[in-house]
Amino acid sequence: MTTDLPESVPPPTGSSESPSAPSRRTFIATSTAVGGAVVAGGVIAGTVLGGSEDAAAAGATPSSRVSLTVNGTRRTVTVDNRTSLLDLLREHFELTGSKKGCNAGACGACTVLVDGQRVNSCLTLAVRLEDAEVTTIEGLAKGDELHPLQQAFIDEDAFQCGYCTPGQILSGVACIQEGHTGSPEEIREWMSGNICRCGCYVKIVRAVEQTAARN
Repeated sequence: MTTDLPESVPPPTGSSESPSAPSRRTFIATSTAVGGAVVAGGVIAGTVLGGSEDAAAAGATPSSRVSLTVNGTRRTVTVDNRTSLLDLLREHFELTGSKKGCNAGACGACTVLVDGQRVNSCLTLAVRLEDAEVTTIEGLAKGDELHPLQQAFIDEDAFQCGYCTPGQILSGVACIQEGHTGSPEEIREWMSGNICRCGCYVKIVRAVEQTAARN
């Protein structure tokens, strides 16, 4: 006994459905295709319109106006609210002495003074510094006269590649001002946030110690 079914079965005699009428399967397939095209068209149109609105919203970057004093000069600028102090100094004010090392607050190469306190400028938002006083490595010297700690770094040969040196010096200045120079061990502890990849730590500590002694 065979179980094969015929490929097509003609409609029974007397049926109102003509051989040329679409089958139920054809009707469902056609309806699904048309409906899908309509939905897809609506989605695509919505995506285009919605995308335009989103793009317009994204283009409106939140920014703020901030005024601060940098190395004795009053500066006013409008910046993206996400701008770090480091990028403000380097990209807007062209003060490139402060270096971008890890950009995560772990190496200290970007150290500057804000109202006399040392900070990692890569982690400090510029818009939060309204009326603040910022000192960078460019602001330590008085004309051709170097800051005593800058001179001590030269005298003690306390650097090699020099990449970390601006941050080391600013951190050392703050360390002296804070009174954390009672011993080499204390200086190392309070300067531990500044990394020197060349390994000049002994000479750096010596430079800070001698500068503090002259004060």
